[in-house]
Amino acid sequence: MDDVIFIDGLQVQALIGVYDFERDATQPLVFDVEMTVDTRSAGSSDALADTVDYAVIAQTIEAICTQSGFALVEALADTIATQLLRDFPIQQLSLRVTKPQAVPAARGVGVRIVRRKESA
Repeated sequence: MDDVIFIDGLQVQALIGVYDFERDATQPLVFDVEMTVDTRSAGSSDALADTVDYAVIAQTIEAICTQSGFALVEALADTIATQLLRDFPIQQLSLRVTKPQAVPAARGVGVRIVRRKESA
């Protein structure tokens, strides 16, 4: 299956980081998500119920970030990927998390992970 639903550049505020100054206030994170989903049913029915609602995906990511206090973007990314694969009909996802303010000389730093749904 090569169908992909994506979200590019989702900006969310989160309390994240290992240094004391990062623990004092939220900072911006940028998420890029690619989800492998079978879109054939939605293509035939034109019904939102037959696909993955990207607005709900964005809300889920925002909720996890709001409730989190992770030190590492790796841990945040893994938590998000685990929940999305558990709660939605996604076979695989690629999740990129960028911290735009982490390294002043860089446009951004972060992590990109790829996860697949476990076989039942």
